Amino acid sequence: MTDTALILVDIQKDYFDGGRWTLSKMDQASDNAAKVLAHARKSGHMIVHIHHEMQSDDAPFFRPGTTGAEIHSKVAPQQGEEVFLKHTPNSFHNTPLHATLTARGIKKVIIVGAMSQICIDATTRAASDYGYTVTLVHDACAARDVEFDGVAVPAAQVHAAFMSALSFAYANVVDCEAFLAQS
Repeated sequence: MTDTALILVDIQKDYFDGGRWTLSKMDQASDNAAKVLAHARKSGHMIVHIHHEMQSDDAPFFRPGTTGAEIHSKVAPQQGEEVFLKHTPNSFHNTPLHATLTARGIKKVIIVGAMSQICIDATTRAASDYGYTVTLVHDACAARDVEFDGVAVPAAQVHAAFMSALSFAYANVVDCEAFLAQS
């Protein structure tokens, strides 16, 4: 085991075509996440799968017990890999993630998953605040179009804005090809 963990955040069926909350480029992001996962397994890194369930049967997506809340088969957990359920955007909040990473001597984390503007943002900032060295593989993450105060923002711009902010002070933000080449 190394001092590095891969954290796969919310790569769940509701985010894919046909799901309740489709994200832009989720298929591409999950393909890249699968490449990062294969590399992490080969490298002996700790693997942590995070999945989100809303705490209401009326939630727009990730409803408890539904197929849409399941982790997608592209990144399915293997025996011995950690799987943590969360109910908030931050993967560290009210989960055993930080305690588990600390107990295993983890100093560095690699983050992939969805959504860029919510759970990836919250988890990346928390990881940095806890003192982990954070690598964020940006093209192994996906975003969704948003609207605020009458302004529509396409997913690509949402993703770029969040990756730019995270790269400034919270993480080394790289693409999948560069990550695999440097690792």
